[in-house]
Amino acid sequence: MDTAVVTGASRGVGEAVARRFAAEGVHVVLCARDAEELDAVAGKVSAAGGAATAMRADVRDEYDVERLMETAARAGETGGIDCVVANAGVYHGAPGETPLDEESYSGFDDTLRVNVRGVFTTIREAVPHLTEGARAFVPSGAVAREAKSGFGAYAVSKAGAEAVVRQFAAELDAVVGVLDLGQVETELTNHMQGRAPEDVAPMFWWAATAADAGTVDGEVVGLGEWKRATR
Repeated sequence: MDTAVVTGASRGVGEAVARRFAAEGVHVVLCARDAEELDAVAGKVSAAGGAATAMRADVRDEYDVERLMETAARAGETGGIDCVVANAGVYHGAPGETPLDEESYSGFDDTLRVNVRGVFTTIREAVPHLTEGARAFVPSGAVAREAKSGFGAYAVSKAGAEAVVRQFAAELDAVVGVLDLGQVETELTNHMQGRAPEDVAPMFWWAATAADAGTVDGEVVGLGEWKRATR
């Protein structure tokens, strides 16, 4: 693998995935809305001997994402994009305390715009640049499939993102899948107790490089499947 794009790479899971891929020799192209934080992550990658290109981009803006993918396609040595991790996401409010009937219309709209449309935009704009055998992944969780009180628009958005993945998987030659990470302790989840982002980053590397295509394409792959496959 030569080049990977990671959205939402300024912190949490996105940062951990970017740093893991870079440690494996991949040129990582990072995007987030906060340029300062993004540059800091790129600096960490470079300090560790990796290669990173940081580009401020908002996945809600298809023109931003179009430019991001064009930049990524030229960033590596071989050209094109080998892997996309559509990780950018938002949660408005405290996790578990945002029932759907109390959700503001603006909060609902923005959650879907980032977490669903942002996934669609990220993969769609990457398609013209994907190399043969390229793969794309979207992190998710059980709340997308098992309704749980208090997760409101976020749960709806994750279900929508998984539907976007299934449709792309049905229509593209590239492998497109969902990785269910379980509970991860990040700023997005208000640091709810869970796994550290660094503990799930290897799952993305496995899915991008070692997992059988049929295992991940159009599927939701959980921690159990990953651990059994890598024993």
